[in-house]
Amino acid sequence: MVKKLSTYLNKQTEAAPLAVFRILFGFMMFLSIVRFWLNGWIEKLYIEPNFHFSYYGFDWIKPLGNFTYLIFLLCALAALMVAVGYKYRVAIIVFFLSFTYIELMDKTTYLNHYYFISIVSFLLIFLPANAYFSLDAFRSREKAFQMIPRWCIDSIKALLFVVYFYAGLAKLNSDWLLEAMPLKIWLPSNYDLPLMGNLLEQEWVHYIFSWSGMIYDLSIPFLLLYKPARTFAFAMVVVFHLLTRILFPIGMFPYIMIVSALVFFDAGLHHKILNIIARVFSVSKNIFDNKRQLYFSSPRKQITLSVLTVFFAIQFLFPWRYMLYPGELFWTEEGFRFSWRVMLIEKAGYAQFKIVDGETGNRFYVDNSDFLTPFQEKQMATQPDFIIEYAQYLADHFKKDGHQNIEVYVESFVALNGRKSAPYFNPEINLLSLQDSFQHNKNILPFNDTIQGL
Repeated sequence: MVKKLSTYLNKQTEAAPLAVFRILFGFMMFLSIVRFWLNGWIEKLYIEPNFHFSYYGFDWIKPLGNFTYLIFLLCALAALMVAVGYKYRVAIIVFFLSFTYIELMDKTTYLNHYYFISIVSFLLIFLPANAYFSLDAFRSREKAFQMIPRWCIDSIKALLFVVYFYAGLAKLNSDWLLEAMPLKIWLPSNYDLPLMGNLLEQEWVHYIFSWSGMIYDLSIPFLLLYKPARTFAFAMVVVFHLLTRILFPIGMFPYIMIVSALVFFDAGLHHKILNIIARVFSVSKNIFDNKRQLYFSSPRKQITLSVLTVFFAIQFLFPWRYMLYPGELFWTEEGFRFSWRVMLIEKAGYAQFKIVDGETGNRFYVDNSDFLTPFQEKQMATQPDFIIEYAQYLADHFKKDGHQNIEVYVESFVALNGRKSAPYFNPEINLLSLQDSFQHNKNILPFNDTIQGL
C-alpha cells in the first residue's frame, strides 16, 4: 500500500489541464466580481444595511463602508492575475483572502457556491498552476514546466467529486424524493418561460426534476472519471447547469461548474483550448512545450501533501457534523451550512421582537424594517443564530437610546417546504441570556413532522 502510494505521488502528467483550469477559473471570477459590481449589489448588500450578520468567530469581519469597493477591486485584479498567471502565488493568495473576506462580511448572503470558490482558491495556493502557459512561465523559463505531479490535477478532481457526491447524498430525503419539495414551490414560478412554462406547473415534472437531480449528482463524478462515458457526462453537465441557470437565479455558478468539469478530460483537449487562446492573443504556445518535469523539493512536497491531507479530511468529514445535533436538520439548520446541501429547503418566517423593561414590565414591539433590509429580515426570521445575534443588536441599540433593564423576546413562526407555519423559537426566553455557539440551541421548538433521509 505504501509502495503504491509512493509510486502514485511520483507520477507525472501534462500540466495543460491545470493551466486551462487556472485560466478559466480566474476569468470567471473576474467576470463574477464585475457583474456583482455593475448590478449595484456591493452597495445594496454591504453598504446600505445598518447591521450585518456575522459568522460565529468572525464578528470582526465587517464591510468597510465605501472602502468595501477596494476589497472587490483587489479581488477582481487578483482574479485577472490568476487567469494570466502573473505573480501567480501572490495573486491566488490575495484572491483567496479578499474573496473569503467578502464571503464572511455578512452571512445573510451565504451560498454554497461562495464556499466552493473559497476552498478551490485555497487549494490552488498549493498547486503549480502557473507552471505552464502563464506569464510567470514566459518571463522566467526556470519556472516553466510542461509536466507536473499527477496528484496536482487529481486533487481538483477529488474536490469536485466531493461537491457533487455530497450534494447527491443530501437529496436522499423524503421531502426531495417523495414530495418533490421545494421544487414543487419553485418551478411553477417560471410559468412564463417559453415552451417550458406550462410543463413546469405539472406535478409529474417536479418529480422528474427532483429524481433526475439526485441521480445526476450521485452519478456524474463517476461518469466524468470513466473515460468511455466522459463526453456524454460532460454533455449532461452542460445541460444540467444551463437548465439550472435558466430556472434559478444563481449567478455565474453554473458556468463555473461547467468549465471546472473540463479538468476531467485528457491533456489533448486542453492543448486544443490553449491553442485557441494562443491564436486569439497572438501567443506562441510552442515556447511552453519544453518537456521539463516539475518535482517538488522534499520539504515542500511533505508540507504540501500534509496540508492537502488535512484539507480533504475536513472536506470529507465536515458535512457530517449535523449528526452531532438532535432534531431535524432542515428545521434547526444546525450543521446545515458548508455541507453541499444545495437548494433543499424553502422557508418562510415571521419574527416579532418585544423589548421589555425587566423591572417595570413596560414593553414595546420592534419594526424590523427600521433595522434590516427585506432580504436580511427574511433570512433572520428562519434561522436561530440570526435571531440571537439580532436580539443582541437590538439591545445595544436601545441601551444607547436610554432604555434600561432590557430584555428581548421573540414570537416566531416558520413554514418549511410547504408545511403549515409553526412556532419556531421559545417565546418565553430572554434572548439576551443566549449566546451564539456551536452547541445545540434548546430553545428551538420541536419540528412536528418527520423528514426521512441522510
